This record gives sequence, structure tokens and C-alpha cells, in this order.
Amino acid sequence: MNEDTIKGNWKQFKGNLKEQWGKLTDDDFDVIDGRREQLLGKLQERQGLAREAAEKQISDWQARHPAFRFND
Repeated sequence: MNEDTIKGNWKQFKGNLKEQWGKLTDDDFDVIDGRREQLLGKLQERQGLAREAAEKQISDWQARHPAFRFND
């Protein structure tokens, strides 16, 4: 998948992620920029989740949105 496709994919799904994790800010999404590890860290920080819980939430979200691919 080329970089333009990934960036478009990120913009498209960012709204879905905002609905799922409302405590994440626009600045957080700028830092995350489509990278799974960055999302994982921000979920732990903002939502107060353990790594395993954050991993499960991300995996569950990805299962509901199979068209989305993280950058890393």
C-alpha cells in the first residue's frame, strides 16, 4: 500500500477512532498519525488503560474496521 493511500485511509478512519476513544484530542491524533504503537501509548495515557487492555481495544476496533491499516 503506498503512502498516499495510507494517509487517506488515516483521514477516513480518524472520525471512527474519535467516536471510539473520545478522550483523545486532535493533537493526540496528529501525534498518532496512523501508527498503531502511538495509538497504543495514547490510549494508555488518556484512557488510563493497561497495555493489554489497550491492545484488546485496538484489536477489537480493527476487527470491526477491516479496511483500515496502520502505518506500522
